[in-house]
Amino acid sequence: MAAANRLLRARARGSSLSSMAAYVRSLSSAVFSESDLRVPSSLPHKPLSFRRDPKDRNVQWVFLGCPGVGKGTYASRLSNLLGVPHIATGDLVREELSSSGPLSQQLAEIVNQGKLVSDEIIIRLLSQRLEAGEAKGESGFILDGFPRTIRQAEILEEVTDIDLVINLKLREDVLLEKCLGRRICSQCGGNFNVASIDIKGENGSPGMYMAPLLPPPRCASKLITRSDDTEEVVKERLRVYNEMSQPVEGFYRSRGKLMEFDLPGGIPESWPKLLQALNLDDHDDKQSAAA
Repeated sequence: MAAANRLLRARARGSSLSSMAAYVRSLSSAVFSESDLRVPSSLPHKPLSFRRDPKDRNVQWVFLGCPGVGKGTYASRLSNLLGVPHIATGDLVREELSSSGPLSQQLAEIVNQGKLVSDEIIIRLLSQRLEAGEAKGESGFILDGFPRTIRQAEILEEVTDIDLVINLKLREDVLLEKCLGRRICSQCGGNFNVASIDIKGENGSPGMYMAPLLPPPRCASKLITRSDDTEEVVKERLRVYNEMSQPVEGFYRSRGKLMEFDLPGGIPESWPKLLQALNLDDHDDKQSAAA
């Protein structure tokens, strides 16, 4: 991994996104030169000597959480509020699926079976996105859907600082209903949800209400369901995620960077509480800035 070490030393001369893109690109190139898509079994563990002072850059946050929990919704709102790019690996995968790129057929088979996309593919897609952001002069980021594995978390730790990891939590029966209610406008690409969740509190447990996120009239007749949002596939996706997420959560918990956040309900209930937990409720306009 001498090349990787050279990239790490070059960290002093570039931005966080620049170094991360270069390092990820080097891994991606090495990975995809192998016919069996194997990756090196270990990463270099030399600490970085150069880190950008947080005062000289924007926030670098990660959102974790089960599929359908709302990572994209809240990450996007915080992205608008803080002026940082929201990088969702799920969106990167869907963009590749809709293209005629070299990975589209392989991705279609993986996604339709409810399996998680491999580290190798995610790294390659993320590398492309980071390079595009670097060219536009982006500062900071909010990652959504990455890292999902210890290896991915190690890659992040090797090349850049992660300030905070926000782990969104929601009960599984609600997650299933939300996933099955997801809809996309085939024309504008807007995301909506037709599920109306109204769970009454029982035996001291609080109830939960989540209103549907309905489309405007111009999109109502153009809604489609994602091919992977079937009950069988969603349940398998949740099972796999729960199995794989614990090590990643532990990775960041041991570093004092994990913030657990239990969603109390829909956006009207959860958004103000999330801002409060993040100490972003100091100005009244922040409550509605990204609404």
